[in-house]
This record gives sequence, C-alpha cells and structure tokens, in this order.
Amino acid sequence: MNEVDREGVVLVTGASGMVGSAVCRHLKKDNFRNILAPSRSELDLTDKELVFEYFEEYRPDYVFMIAAKVGGGIAANIADPVGFLTTNLKIQNNLFEACYKFGTRKNLFLGCSCVYPSQCPQPIKEEYLLAGSLEETNEGFAIVKIAGLKMAQYYYRQYGMATICPIPSNIYGNNDSFDIQKSHVVTAFVRRFVEAKINDCNDVTLWGTGIAARDFIHVDDVAHALCFLMSQYDSSNVINVSTGATIKISDLARLVAEEVGYEGNISWDPSKPDGMLLKSLSNTVISALGFAAKISLQQGIKSVVQEYNQLRAS
Repeated sequence: MNEVDREGVVLVTGASGMVGSAVCRHLKKDNFRNILAPSRSELDLTDKELVFEYFEEYRPDYVFMIAAKVGGGIAANIADPVGFLTTNLKIQNNLFEACYKFGTRKNLFLGCSCVYPSQCPQPIKEEYLLAGSLEETNEGFAIVKIAGLKMAQYYYRQYGMATICPIPSNIYGNNDSFDIQKSHVVTAFVRRFVEAKINDCNDVTLWGTGIAARDFIHVDDVAHALCFLMSQYDSSNVINVSTGATIKISDLARLVAEEVGYEGNISWDPSKPDGMLLKSLSNTVISALGFAAKISLQQGIKSVVQEYNQLRAS
C-alpha cells in the first residue's frame, strides 16, 4: 500500500474472520500502526447508531468492509437465505452511510464470486456481472453482495466517495471455520478426512458428484491482493482476484486425502447439489496491474491440515 498513508487510521471490519484477520496480519507486516479491528461484541455493525458513534470517535481514513454473515458452503446458504439477506443488508448500508457521513478517504467492499450468473462464459470476466440469472443455491447471498457492489458505484457517482470492489474466487486457508455446516469446501474436506483416518473409516461420502470445478485462492494471497488494490486501483468497477487455475472438486478431495494420509474410499452423493459446474474467474485485469498469487494449492492444503491437527491436539 505505497500510496496509502501508513499513519492513517485503518478500520478492518470482520477482523476475527478468515479474510479480515489475514488483512490485519498483512497491514501490520506492512508497517501500518493505526489499525482498528473491533470484534462483534465491541461493534455491532447491524446497529446504525453504534456504527455512527464508532466512526465519530475513531474517524477511520480507510475502511475494509469485510464483515458479513457467511456460511461457507451450499448447505448454509440453502438453510437461511432470509438471514443472509437481511443481516448483510444492514451491515452494508450502515457502513456505506457511515463512510460517507464521516468522510473516509478510501474504502474497500469485498465481493464474492457468487454474484456472477450461473450460466456465462468461462473464465468469468468482470463485465459479466448482471448478465444472467444467479445460481439458485446461494442466490440470497449473491443478491445482497450485488447490492453492495452497486452501492459502491452509486456513492462514487453521486458523491465521489471512493470504494474499490474486489471479487475473489473460492477462498480457503487458515482461520476458517471447521464446522461442517459453516466451513468452506477445503476446510470441510480436511476435517472429514482427518476424522475418517483417526476413526479408521473405510469410506467418506461427499456432497454432489465431484465433477464441479473451481479456482481456489489462499486467504493470505487474497489479503495481499486487497492491500495491493487499495494502493493501485481506484475504480469502483469490480475487479477479480484469482489464480486463474481450476480444479475439479473430486481432484481436490483426492489432494486433501493424500495430504491427510487417508487411504479409504471416496464416495459421492449425487442427490446433493454441485452448485455451478464450472466457476473460474479471469485474472487478466489484476495481473495487468502486477499482482500474482504466490501460494500453491498443495502448500495451502498442507497449512490447513496442520492447523486442524493443532486444533485437535489442543
């Protein structure tokens, strides 16, 4: 973040989560001294009055809007679309209004790849946003994220408030939830295979068919990208953050099983949804700016397996 004032006050919402905590680590490594990282108990982002009071007291210069009600997997999105929609609308609206009211210098609103249509050319380019229907299994979360992306554009057009809108591909990595109902696919697989190995299970059954393909990016690479973009990117138009590489979910499962040392059978339950069969984000725009992910999928999986084993041991 060379062009961003390191003495400025930086607010990271969702700082206890996977992405927020990684951003805080990156900021500290980059010698930022005035980092605000309130927990949910310290600042309820759904309460407008509390949000305004916090902004009035601390006057942040830069705001990373990362906090959100997230579930990680397909099951959570199917189970609570109302919760995803209403809670996140409150958080987003309160933050955008506070940023405008108290005159922040630059903001970041974190998007999600589910905002793109379920049927569109691959790899997905930024201009495909709103070009078709959304994937039904996570439509509620996608709609609220699209609302945030458009809010960023509208605040810029109407008031000149600068907010950048990165859209990462499938994020995985350390400090994710290992709760099967809330975790992302990599952490879910790590837990399933570690437990299966420990309990001598001969078979692990996973959701879907395994033929769906995704591109995965480690959370530390995402944090690097977000800080990089805060310095190098000024448009309110969305910008993808991805590695540009895809892998089938069945191959991902085998990679995790190999790292864990699980040698049993892997079965699939086709009665469960796969989600989009192929979702890969084009990284042409961010690559042209000079960003490239550094952590390989194998390295990333190894770090998640180590983290889970450490959590079990403690």
